[in-house]
Amino acid sequence: MSVKIISRAAWGAKPWDNDPTSSGPAAVALSSRTEFFVHYDGATPITRTGVAVPRAIEAQHLAQGWAGIGYNFVVTQAGEIFEGRGWTRQGAHCPGHNVSGIGVQIAVGGDQEPSAAALAACRALYDEACAKTGRTLAKKGHKDGIATLCPGSILYAWVQAGMPATGYTPAPGGGGTAPSTPARYQVTINGLVYGYGAHGDHVTAVGKALVKKGFGAAYTVGPGPDWTDADTECYAAFQRSLGYSGADADGVPGESSLRTLLGTLPGKTVAPAKATAPAFPGRDRFGPGKSNASVTQLGKQLVKRGYGAAYTVGPGPKWSDADRRNVQAFQRAQGWTGADADGYPGPETWRRLFA
Repeated sequence: MSVKIISRAAWGAKPWDNDPTSSGPAAVALSSRTEFFVHYDGATPITRTGVAVPRAIEAQHLAQGWAGIGYNFVVTQAGEIFEGRGWTRQGAHCPGHNVSGIGVQIAVGGDQEPSAAALAACRALYDEACAKTGRTLAKKGHKDGIATLCPGSILYAWVQAGMPATGYTPAPGGGGTAPSTPARYQVTINGLVYGYGAHGDHVTAVGKALVKKGFGAAYTVGPGPDWTDADTECYAAFQRSLGYSGADADGVPGESSLRTLLGTLPGKTVAPAKATAPAFPGRDRFGPGKSNASVTQLGKQLVKRGYGAAYTVGPGPKWSDADRRNVQAFQRAQGWTGADADGYPGPETWRRLFA
């Protein structure tokens, strides 16, 4: 069977760390992948279907303080494959194996029988992983990496049997050959999305740079703002010119090749805020032990601008750590880091917040 992966955007994933400015989990080269781990949901059978499956897992993992859904992919009983951390991000599914291992949850629990569609989808995903990495990955259950009952007795027996699937024919040689169609996954670099389906002026800039360097043969029109298979094919040719091969030359940018092509790494820019804020009341109005109307004014504006996630009550006149965390989230959204995003408002934070 072919592998159709439902992207994070398509199933409505939240931003990494529930923060639009977060760059998310660390990138992992496909060449680092050597294992394929199968997981289940736990002791309780799963009744959720469709997008409710990855959304429930995401909510649980965010509540645990993780960047988002910990698995690289999630497979439902209907055979749907949902993108979690995808092919090229570090997982959070098995300590000590999150770089080397691709983690896939089949959404069953307890003694629940996995459907034929789920097993076939997982096996097809395994074969795709082998093709992308250029090697035959070790088939493992979660318990092979750490002491746990996961993936349960039924799925673990299936893994040990070689992951057979009804109606599924493994690729010749068990995987490891290059895909016959252009890669269609996406990566995010410096806040901008690249790969099939990405859109924006930054996509046009990549295409124009490829043409300028002599790697535009696949274009029949364009280049333009929508990333197509032609962009992928042209970028793959450029990657090969740099000495990359196999999965490292699949036509989806990495930071190194993109910097080589453009001379820099473009990033999202934040438009300057309009200088229409009320007068800044002074730094001494904010911080531990402070209680005044300015704290309430600040909190209400944070909520109005969409940065009130840390509040469980309020906002109110007494400064709390929730105020600090909300201010910090707003500061990070401006692209600030370090001492510039310490969670305590200064004149520029105030001006931008109220602009």
